[in-house]
Amino acid sequence: MTMALRNAFVLLFSCVLAISFCVWGKPATFLDDFQITWSDSHIRQIDGGKAIQLVLDQNSGCGFASKRKYLFGRVSMKIKLIPGDSAGTMNSDTDTLRDELDFEFLGNRSGQPYTVQTNIYAHGKGDREQRVNLWFDPSADFHTYTIMWNHHHIVFYVDDVPIRVYKNNEARNIPFPKFQPMGVYSTLWEADDWATRGGLEKIDWSKAPFLAYYKDFDIEGCPVPGPASCASNTGNWWEGSTYQALNAMEARRYRWVRMNHMIYDYCTDKSRYPVIPPECIAGI
Repeated sequence: MTMALRNAFVLLFSCVLAISFCVWGKPATFLDDFQITWSDSHIRQIDGGKAIQLVLDQNSGCGFASKRKYLFGRVSMKIKLIPGDSAGTMNSDTDTLRDELDFEFLGNRSGQPYTVQTNIYAHGKGDREQRVNLWFDPSADFHTYTIMWNHHHIVFYVDDVPIRVYKNNEARNIPFPKFQPMGVYSTLWEADDWATRGGLEKIDWSKAPFLAYYKDFDIEGCPVPGPASCASNTGNWWEGSTYQALNAMEARRYRWVRMNHMIYDYCTDKSRYPVIPPECIAGI
């Protein structure tokens, strides 16, 4: 996920898991598992470090990252996004040959839905964007955003509703992230050259500062460094049969999201891909 400062608001929430030792997993305070990577004056700990406030103003955005990297597992956070007119802002969560899993929250004009963009890089290849308009106001309260990553698939969830599935189709020579350790990164920055309606809506600095909130940090996976046996251990809970495919209710919710809230899918963008990408044919 791009870390450069742009004219818009981006909340980057990305999770990647890697080679490890014993399984690590627990709800944590911010400083237990994370460190500030950019502009510590714009990240404020609240509630004894159980939550943080990210600030974007005309001087700077900000960012943080996990202290460790992981291979396979689950990462989730509760996030409360910027209220009101947040056009041109972007929150993103995410990870040179590069694997990366991205949640990007694209700011809006007041009264318009927030858009969540997801992207997947596998073996250095990305450009797999999908966009979904959220069916609730993500600035009114906290909502849970999760990435599940195992040997079978990658699933992006919003409040336990799957909004994206990327299956492991290596048997069809389709790349799948499984070798590179990944960390969790999040940034709040201005990106109004593209984030809202393709850059048509510019950031309104009279509404600054823009504030986003995070809490209930939870990373469960195989942390690096450590023996490689953890990542290949089929006994890890996220590798269990329950998590190898969507269950019936998740599948219904996933179809509902795609039918009613998906506004862009690279698989159907013939202007970019005259030939359908192979993973789209294989099923995502």
